Amino acid sequence: MTDKVVVITGGSRGIGRATAIAAAARGFRIVVGYASNKTAADEVVAAIEASNGKAIAVKCDVAEESDILALFKAADGFGTLGALVNNGGIVGTSGVRVDEMSAERIQRVMAVNVTGSILCAREAVKRMSTRHGGQGGVIVNLSSVAAKLGAPNTYVDYAASKGAIDSFTVGLGHEVAGEGIRVAGIRPGLIDTEIHAAGGEPDRAHRLAHMVPMKRVGTADEVANAIVWLMSDDASYVTSAILDVSGGR
Repeated sequence: MTDKVVVITGGSRGIGRATAIAAAARGFRIVVGYASNKTAADEVVAAIEASNGKAIAVKCDVAEESDILALFKAADGFGTLGALVNNGGIVGTSGVRVDEMSAERIQRVMAVNVTGSILCAREAVKRMSTRHGGQGGVIVNLSSVAAKLGAPNTYVDYAASKGAIDSFTVGLGHEVAGEGIRVAGIRPGLIDTEIHAAGGEPDRAHRLAHMVPMKRVGTADEVANAIVWLMSDDASYVTSAILDVSGGR
């Protein structure tokens, strides 16, 4: 059990929501970052508080540095930061080849998935690193199996953004390993969340389930369980590592 604060971007739905509830059950105070769906974020807070946990919701588009600064300022007022889960992410419309992509689409995907994650990590390191007077902590970055598979004819730009997250996870982990901070990544496979609907293919995960060695899609809870393990002292010797939660895909 802990009274440390964890900031979870994209915390109102899917993997973020499941992680917020799982981390709260283990004693973390939860800062639910959400881009636009206040109703969903407030529901997560209510669910946590109903189980005697502590949580707040803070609007944050991670493509905007000012929103990120406000998110961490709110976290400062809630307790001592102990973890960050870089879960906020987007996909563009599915089924689009690279030679059909607009600059605006690519820039938005990179701004949210890559730049936003790096800036959130920057703010977390400022607070958690012993170099800055902090008490240490954990950063968990959400990657994707797409980083390894490339997502051809689907969303290569998203896959590339997650490849960047893999590199960032290894590099930052090495950079702050001696400062009390562990950095790890999670590569989910086909997970039953709303991100597929955002790309225009709500049934994508189930349609491709036959390609998974375990012959099924994963759940948000299964990914959340891996994230909270990485956040725990049980993973105390794990850093600069990326864990696939993909049914073997």
